[in-house]
Amino acid sequence: MSEHPEHGYSEQDVLREVTELEGKSATAARLFDIRRIIGGLFVIYGVIVTIAGLTDDDAAIDKAQGVNINLWTGLGMLALGLFFLIWLKLRPTAPPPPDVIPEEKRAE
Repeated sequence: MSEHPEHGYSEQDVLREVTELEGKSATAARLFDIRRIIGGLFVIYGVIVTIAGLTDDDAAIDKAQGVNINLWTGLGMLALGLFFLIWLKLRPTAPPPPDVIPEEKRAE
């Protein structure tokens, strides 16, 4: 076990710290998966637009040539948001790879 004189850290200390940071990085990647963010935003906005569509009056519907555009857009946004969240649940982010021993350590 060699020690770096300028810092006072052994290679084992550095390797352990790198392994801990890789684990934290993998956890952060799973937490901030883009599917979770997109799905959550589409569900929230979909609920808001769907409620707006359910409460539209006849004048707003007539303005859109008889189509309740807010209702249909809101339902579409809800469907897309749920698709992303279900996709995240069915195909989660891969777990971090198991600790791999570097080539230099295996040779010793």
